[in-house]
Amino acid sequence: MNRWKVFTRGLVKENAVLILMIGLCPALATSATVRDGFGMGIAATFVLLFSNLIISIMRKTIPNEVRIPIFILIISTFVTIIDYFMQAFQPDLYRALGVFVPLIVVNCMILGRAEAFASKSSVIDSVLDGLGVGLGFTLALTVMGTIREILGNGTFLGMTVFGDGFRKSPVIFMILSPGAFLVIGILKALINKYIKKENQ
Repeated sequence: MNRWKVFTRGLVKENAVLILMIGLCPALATSATVRDGFGMGIAATFVLLFSNLIISIMRKTIPNEVRIPIFILIISTFVTIIDYFMQAFQPDLYRALGVFVPLIVVNCMILGRAEAFASKSSVIDSVLDGLGVGLGFTLALTVMGTIREILGNGTFLGMTVFGDGFRKSPVIFMILSPGAFLVIGILKALINKYIKKENQ
């Protein structure tokens, strides 16, 4: 597989949220606003990129019997870095994301890429894979956050989109959990239709 395909497959055709349906807990819980969805996506991308890099570099020295605990140790190191960084420089975002930043450690998307790809591939391919999957995750959460924030609050990044009439009675449903499931279902249907059309 050429390197362009390694990078781009995580964006759409193997998008973790909209195609593979993994890593859904943070996707559903942190996409009520654009800022929170984008922030969570960037945090996950950082961890994916650097954990894939280190695991790929160390793949020939990690004993097969203890590879999973070592992968988790490497992933948790980068989760701790982004957790402290957010706490120091983006305290509002850190408070909004809450427990979902530390929970990146057990995100099946990140451990899955470490096990299925980074532990068997070259450093460059692993970096491209981590970047592509991370950006695909960020894109999905940002689109979900955009739809949910506009319909649920009448704002985009806190700026008013609709008039006072809408803002007095927005579609509150959209910023609650059922709204997250509805948006992800509609986006999955649209992307499935797009892929089906591409394959014809």
